[in-house]
Amino acid sequence: MIGIKSIASYVPADGVDNYAQGAKFAKDEDFIIGKIGSAFLPRKDAAQETSDLCVEAVNALFANNPDLKRESIDALIVVTQNGDEEGLPHTAAIVQDKLGLPTHVAAFDISLGCSGYVYGIYAMKGFMEATGLKNGLLITADPYSKIVDPEDRNTTMLFGDAATATWMGEDAPWLLGKSKFGTDGSGAPHLKVSDGVFFMNGRQVFNFALLKVPAHLHELLNESELKADEIDAFCIHQGSAAIVDAVARRFEDAPVEKFIKDMVETGNTVSSSIPLLLEKHMMDGDWKRVAISGFGVGLSWGSAILYRP
Repeated sequence: MIGIKSIASYVPADGVDNYAQGAKFAKDEDFIIGKIGSAFLPRKDAAQETSDLCVEAVNALFANNPDLKRESIDALIVVTQNGDEEGLPHTAAIVQDKLGLPTHVAAFDISLGCSGYVYGIYAMKGFMEATGLKNGLLITADPYSKIVDPEDRNTTMLFGDAATATWMGEDAPWLLGKSKFGTDGSGAPHLKVSDGVFFMNGRQVFNFALLKVPAHLHELLNESELKADEIDAFCIHQGSAAIVDAVARRFEDAPVEKFIKDMVETGNTVSSSIPLLLEKHMMDGDWKRVAISGFGVGLSWGSAILYRP
């Protein structure tokens, strides 16, 4: 059974001081940490492309797993909506070449934002199991610094650049349990790019997350015949501190501490936010069962249970 074997990441060292941005927009520390949740936002170098972030994350994965060889990779998926240059060709093809992976690898992109990791791990699992592939790399990299207007107070204080690489294969320490997905395209105008510039209706997105995510997770738990207190941690998309806190308050039978909040030095990294949490808190911890949920642009959402066999 295909599962998650290892996760690695790349977070640029350079970035933006969110306190300085806050002063520019007359926002105090309580707002920056309490509502946004991020004191620092990593930013890629101007010369770096999305594929370069992907390569950095995968090279970290190889360094952490000496038994994983480049020639053994037979599937590669990149989750991004901000690929190299104009988005053609697909970023996965560029990454395959830059990494020196074999040409027999199946490589393609998934155009999803903040729900992309949840969709991606199930797409990779199904694809690998259907075709008999052995080692897959699921990469997330969606550098919003390419599209965010630094003068837009609604977005420039939220997003950080990062990339993650997840090794999926047999004999994995974490397996994929039940999942649920959803889409509401009528909300597309609330998160979109027009003429190369990103627009977000923050209030509408917040309301969407608060309406959909707790209910979706509760439905998933019911269908999995689980209670909230049987989940060791909830690793939901780090859209903002306010969103994570608001979702947590909708779970009366789970302490808010179970909703992991860790975005002070990264910000909202789009499809990378969940795997960043999993890498840091799940892979080397003693948790047995974790709930994940991604939600955002589309509007799109996806939730799942991960568990140790």
